[in-house]
Order: sequence, then structure tokens, then C-alpha cells
Amino acid sequence: MRKGRPARRTYRRAKPLLWRWRSNPIRRRDDLLEAWLLLAVWVLIAVGGTLVGVVTAEATDRAFARQREERTPVRAVLLTDARRTTASGAGKALDSAQVRWTSPDGSVHNGTALVPAGQKTGSPARVWIDTQGKPSAQPPDPATAAVEAVLLGASAALALSGVVYGAGSAGRWWLDRRRIALWDREWTLVGPRWDHKTG
Repeated sequence: MRKGRPARRTYRRAKPLLWRWRSNPIRRRDDLLEAWLLLAVWVLIAVGGTLVGVVTAEATDRAFARQREERTPVRAVLLTDARRTTASGAGKALDSAQVRWTSPDGSVHNGTALVPAGQKTGSPARVWIDTQGKPSAQPPDPATAAVEAVLLGASAALALSGVVYGAGSAGRWWLDRRRIALWDREWTLVGPRWDHKTG
């Protein structure tokens, strides 16, 4: 009978799950405090981050929807040239210029508004006015508003997660410093006896 290679045995070191929660002789009170701290950090990141992100996104979307309801586009005529280029949120080149417009109630107004850059005096333009009849920025359309709301919600969730993670790291650092101080104190008491036995 042909001899083959002996089967290689692999030994895995079993790492107990949730070891900080299990009662054992070497677990200290600080280990249990660290376990509770880690649990609180991950719960706050998962639950708190999600809630903050959703609430921020919904509030942003409502604010943009309110802007779309309150702001109205009106026709205007440029009283000055629009030369400078200022990028707007929609990526269009805009410039502030003096314009004249007629409100929905028929009254004529003059003021400064953002219009497409490059237009000359006397050119027609569309400007947005608020409920008080004053020029305002164009509100974002629903698709753009949804994207911005999601981005702001995600940013808020990440910001909260970063703060919570930082606070948890600071708490673990404090516990580590405390454990080291306790070990140093205990070694000061036990060390001389240990040296005497091994010397």
C-alpha cells in the first residue's frame, strides 16, 4: 500500500464572540465599560446617522418645494449690460444687472437680478421674484432638489457619525490610559515580590 502524505492538521484559535460581555476572572470593569461604549457608538452611528440623514433630506426637500411655490418667474428688460460671468448652481453663466419687470398685479418695478451673462441693455430676460415682489434666485427644479437633498442628508449622517466615532475613540483612549495606570500601580506592588521569587 502506497503511503501518502500525512494529513495536515490545521488548528484555529477560537476567538470567543462578545468576550467583553462574558464573565471571566481577567475581565475588568473597564472592559465592560468599553463594551457598552462600543455598542453605544455603533447604535448611534447606525440609528442616529440614518435618522439625521433622513430628517435633513426631508427638510431640505420641503424647503426647496416651498421656494418653488413662493417664487414666480416674470418677464423683465435689462437696463444695464450683463458682462461678468458668475456660475450658478445650474451651471449657467449669470451676471447681476439692473432690470425692469412687471409683477403679476401689473405694477412696474426696477431692481438688480441675476440674468444670463452677455446680454445687452434692452434685451428681454426672465427673473424670479418672491412673495414680496423682490428679485430672488431661481429655485431648483424637483430633480436637482432631490439630488441636493440626498447629498445634504448623507453629509449630515456622515458628520454625526464622525462626531460619534471621535467621541467613542476618545472614550476608549481614556479607558486605555486608565488601564495602563492601574496595571502600573499593580505592578509596583507585585513586581518586587516577583523579582524576589525569580532572583
